[in-house]
Amino acid sequence: MSSESYWLDTAPAFGLGQAGPVEGQVDVAIVGGGFTGLSAARALAMKGARVAVFEAGRVIGEASGRNGGQCNTGVAQDYAALSAKLGPAQARAFYQAYEHAVASVDDIVRSEAIECNYQRNGKLKLAAKPEHFAGLATTYELIRREVDADVELLSAADVRDEVDSDQFHGGLLQRNGVQMHVGRFGVGLADAAARKGALIYENAAVSQWQANAGGYQVHTARGTVQAGQLLLASGASQVGDLNWYRRRMAPVGSFIVVTEVLPKEVLAKLLPAQRSYVTSRIIGNYFRVTPDNRLLFGGRARFAMSSPRSDAKSGEILRAALAQMFPQLAKVRIDYCWGGLVDMTADRLPRAGQHNGIYHSMGYSGHGVQMSVHMGRVMADVMDGNTAANPWHELDWPAIPGHFGKPWFLPLVGAYYRLQDHLH
Repeated sequence: MSSESYWLDTAPAFGLGQAGPVEGQVDVAIVGGGFTGLSAARALAMKGARVAVFEAGRVIGEASGRNGGQCNTGVAQDYAALSAKLGPAQARAFYQAYEHAVASVDDIVRSEAIECNYQRNGKLKLAAKPEHFAGLATTYELIRREVDADVELLSAADVRDEVDSDQFHGGLLQRNGVQMHVGRFGVGLADAAARKGALIYENAAVSQWQANAGGYQVHTARGTVQAGQLLLASGASQVGDLNWYRRRMAPVGSFIVVTEVLPKEVLAKLLPAQRSYVTSRIIGNYFRVTPDNRLLFGGRARFAMSSPRSDAKSGEILRAALAQMFPQLAKVRIDYCWGGLVDMTADRLPRAGQHNGIYHSMGYSGHGVQMSVHMGRVMADVMDGNTAANPWHELDWPAIPGHFGKPWFLPLVGAYYRLQDHLH
């Protein structure tokens, strides 16, 4: 069993990175070579800016290449709760931001001709309890009336036709969702940014920066560069001087297993529509079929940081959950098991804008595949003077109480959520 991400293990190599030292001047320096940073670099380069991206490891080596591969419409919170809290107009605007995010991915895949097994299958949220179905029904009526007519409420019988498991009591189908091989997409995005003129440096961790008359002097593991503007696209990174941002996000581990290649007839019975699936529990699961006919199955599993030991423990929990949901797969081999960090904000909404003159976009809270790509493009517009392009610009971002950079509270949060899953 490999501890590498399936997406990274099966992606092509990125061959357009910069081989020489980091030096000279650029218009924009971007910290982080994931989807946000690469998308921003491509967009800024298309505007004529000289851009350099600095990645501590390999491009898309962290969250962008270690996720569940789901790219869908839908806010991270329950839409009905969000509408009640913020009002229908604001909830509608946030929902539409996710619609625009899926469209951004679609536009880049098509305009750059990225080969990434791209297909539009939609997302099905599965009710794990009868009372969860009642909640999905309320959400369905509200979404259909206020913002998205292309949704469908499925009964338990309908869901059984979609998912060969007896665990679910109905579901909410949102059709504006796509699937792709995120590793191939990420390398294709990096290639596209480099072809547009962006300089991409791997193994170039940014240790610190200082403001000066010309902008910022940025120090990396491969040298120093002078930049007019600085964009932090670092997500839940634990590398560098990012404590102000770390105090505002909880780096929650998300863990994934991928099975051996399964016979097509097994998958045709198991998941005939081959959508993206997510369960309604707080500590739930998500799953989908990979391009080479494996089942990817993930979830929080444990509220802990990702590490080799933590990933292995979480893999055993996921293996058991997979066998419980699909007893017919209880004896299949697991070929991949890995973990990654989700940059979770307290309200599960992204944050983007400026702090002390430095731009940032992060906090995607488990919906980063589409939102990171979209926000990279948005931040290119914001840095070019169009601040209104940012859908999150009015959100404040206070520190999480008691959080000083190390997420000591994760086991407590996990225990609380398990209790909520048991009670509700």
